[in-house]
Amino acid sequence: MKTHHYIFLTAILFVIVFYEQDVGLNLGILGIVYAALTLFRTPAKNKTGIFYVLFATSILSSIAFAWFGDFTSFIAVMSSLLLLGYKSKNRRLKILFLIPVFILNSCTSFCRFFSFDEWLPKKNFSGLWQKTLAFFLIPLVLVSVFFGIYSAGSDHFAALFTDYELDINLWQVFCLSVLGFFIAFNYWNYAVEKLIYKNNHVLDNDFRKDSRIPKATYSFLDLDAERMSGVISFVLLNILLIFFIVTYNYEQFYEAVKTPVQLSEETHERVNAVIMSIVMAILVIMFYFKSGFNFDPKAGSLKLLAKIWIFLNAVLVVSAALKNYEYIVYYAFTYKRLGVFAFLLLSLIGLALTYIKIQKQKRNIFLVNTMIWYFYATVLVCSYFNWGGFITSQNMKRKDFAVNYHRTSISFSEKALLKYADEKNDQKLKKTLQDKVKNERSKTFLSKILYYQTINIEDHEKPY
Repeated sequence: MKTHHYIFLTAILFVIVFYEQDVGLNLGILGIVYAALTLFRTPAKNKTGIFYVLFATSILSSIAFAWFGDFTSFIAVMSSLLLLGYKSKNRRLKILFLIPVFILNSCTSFCRFFSFDEWLPKKNFSGLWQKTLAFFLIPLVLVSVFFGIYSAGSDHFAALFTDYELDINLWQVFCLSVLGFFIAFNYWNYAVEKLIYKNNHVLDNDFRKDSRIPKATYSFLDLDAERMSGVISFVLLNILLIFFIVTYNYEQFYEAVKTPVQLSEETHERVNAVIMSIVMAILVIMFYFKSGFNFDPKAGSLKLLAKIWIFLNAVLVVSAALKNYEYIVYYAFTYKRLGVFAFLLLSLIGLALTYIKIQKQKRNIFLVNTMIWYFYATVLVCSYFNWGGFITSQNMKRKDFAVNYHRTSISFSEKALLKYADEKNDQKLKKTLQDKVKNERSKTFLSKILYYQTINIEDHEKPY
């Protein structure tokens, strides 16, 4: 199939699956179709290991959205498909260029649409296709556009058509067609500017051979002075960080137990301080270990001090994680407290990558290129796992379990709450949950969220 076949096929499919439907199973189906067609269309030379991984995550993310239908799984499926489409055409382009390519193509899609020679067949077709395009598709698009304009400007004009019993929402079909075509056109027919190709080397992880010569970064500071500045700075920073770790751990583990409000405020303040410390630590190391300075044969002491500082920052992260765990033990699981663990884990990964950058003499951009993949992996993990169910099932074991909070503020907790209602014989809670599940299960097929289809409410129905 040619590019225009993929565009029209997926645009029509978009209208079919979303017409008179809520967002649910339909987006999962559409995501799987996009992934499968991308696999079929991609040339063999671009089917790298990363491409196949992205194909698998696109399928899994689509299933995750069909299962949960929440914002996290939506971000997962969108980012997976964008990355898949990007790598299917440009296996060597860095991922950081995906955002400018996406924005640029979205802004120029209207102009590129009228460049018919670039996405429609160049040779003149005779027969059915030419007649369909000339006699049906082009007039239909024009009539649809002006019908929408005239209907918005005149109620009487609109009434000439709406008074008839035509069981089709033409305005919705038109809007879905435009949106579906816009998405399909930019996915299958996006363009990468030559300027981006020319500057792709700027984001390489490794230094070029001609950049591996030790030299001073600034004209006003020679190499020896810059190296000594780094040694003095890291000695002082290590001493300062050791004192901070000691006082930090003393305050959180040996001082008297605080009230819930005090503990909450202190936990947030300390975690914020730790994350800021980690960010600044990585930036300081990036400042000193840049360009040819990485290859200075006399920088052994500086590298050792930097690695010690990385280790001390890792100790600080572990201390913050223990404090957050203590907070959870006292006051239960929440999304934010689990999110703190995610941020701290990413901080540890950032420190580990910084160590690799020093050890393997990588460029600073290596940290950005690699951390993007870890952020993407974090989104995938968040979308594939039922964290709401985990939070509810864990907090149910507590004596201070807040039923209403978990029913109204925690997503996908119905299975655990139905179990809790059975154990406590709470008929009111059970009835509320059963009504919610029945309402979700009554939706049309393409609007369904599969999670609710797996809840067997009949097992929880007992005579009152």
